[in-house]
Amino acid sequence: MKYLLMVLGKQADYDAMAGKGSEGSPAWTEQQRKAMFDHMGSLNDDLAESGEWVDGQGLAEPRQARFVTAAADGTPVVSDGPYGEAKEVLAGYWIVDVPNFERAAEIAARAHACPAPEGAPNHPVVVHPVDQGPGTEM
Repeated sequence: MKYLLMVLGKQADYDAMAGKGSEGSPAWTEQQRKAMFDHMGSLNDDLAESGEWVDGQGLAEPRQARFVTAAADGTPVVSDGPYGEAKEVLAGYWIVDVPNFERAAEIAARAHACPAPEGAPNHPVVVHPVDQGPGTEM
């Protein structure tokens, strides 16, 4: 069964990783960033080696995201979106193909255990089954 594992974050977290800390999001050092990337790289490598990896990506900072809707004539309408007010947004994801929810939760817990500076927020990892048709509940 496939699951989408979503890592959450906010713009202040991206700013902190770039060295610009704020209240509740202390600035990261280059060593701390490297530890985070090493942790995630190791997780990705292990998932690929086990055959559980389908896809995964870190996403650009929220201020680069846009909402797109369609006008009555079908042309795109692009707006910045309410990311400044958003509590948390999608920061990255994995799609894994695993036997059950328990295994997906183990992978999510490993992602959640990623090293971060003291006092940095540790957002939850959302585990969401990929709909594969009727009868595929957790």
